[in-house]
Amino acid sequence: MTRGVPEDPRAARTRARLREALLAECAERPLEEVGVASLVRRAGVGRATFYVHYADLEALAVDACADVVRDAVDALHAWRGRPDPVHAPAALPAFFAGLAPHTALYRALLSPGGGGPLGRVLHRDLRARSLAERRLVGAADAPLIASAVAATFAGVLADWLHGLVEGSPEEVADQVWQLLVALHASR
Repeated sequence: MTRGVPEDPRAARTRARLREALLAECAERPLEEVGVASLVRRAGVGRATFYVHYADLEALAVDACADVVRDAVDALHAWRGRPDPVHAPAALPAFFAGLAPHTALYRALLSPGGGGPLGRVLHRDLRARSLAERRLVGAADAPLIASAVAATFAGVLADWLHGLVEGSPEEVADQVWQLLVALHASR
């Protein structure tokens, strides 16, 4: 979709059906076992229609998981005033807890350390939001801190999803929050 140009409602419905079908397929089997044939059958669209909208299953999967990126960025910025240096805003543990239904899919798209196709989108969007906020307050170190915040959060999230970082959603939210507050406090 081009900025400022309204999206064709039929195309939006088709992409929504494909995203829903992918999430349903991934609830039954790992992403790497999902085929385009079974996906389009479940979505009720033709194979050619799939390729009009997506280059491959990974592109569809990243699109289907785009909400998790928006939710993460919003959860990290869900505070006003002076942040509590110990406890994350309520939106952050809620974000971590809300990942459970599609954990396997997120693991497939977000590799340990924060890489992978979903990690790249998360890093890009989180860095952009952090950079804008740092520049708004006139921070000279805005690009450096924005990159560090994005890398830290994406890495901790990915490692937690892969079982490399232990803790409940509340514990990991508070721990990553403390890291991010420390990064923002550094000069």
